[in-house]
Amino acid sequence: MAIVVNLDVELARRKMSVTELAEAVGITVANVSVLKNGRAKAIRFSTLDAICRVLECQPGDILEHVPESGSEGGAH
Repeated sequence: MAIVVNLDVELARRKMSVTELAEAVGITVANVSVLKNGRAKAIRFSTLDAICRVLECQPGDILEHVPESGSEGGAH
């Protein structure tokens, strides 16, 4: 997937656990783990808003677009 979730980086910066974030945001630990491990297919804006509020960061601090290898032009 071309979207990388850097939630683990933001949690480490704030010395916050997955459990603490889950409780503060109001979602399950399992859902935070799915996000943190990059297995999420989608995220609600309301959840992203709550995460950013709790971690005092911007969406771009958590989500990053990385081009997939082979998706750029090249020799045919």
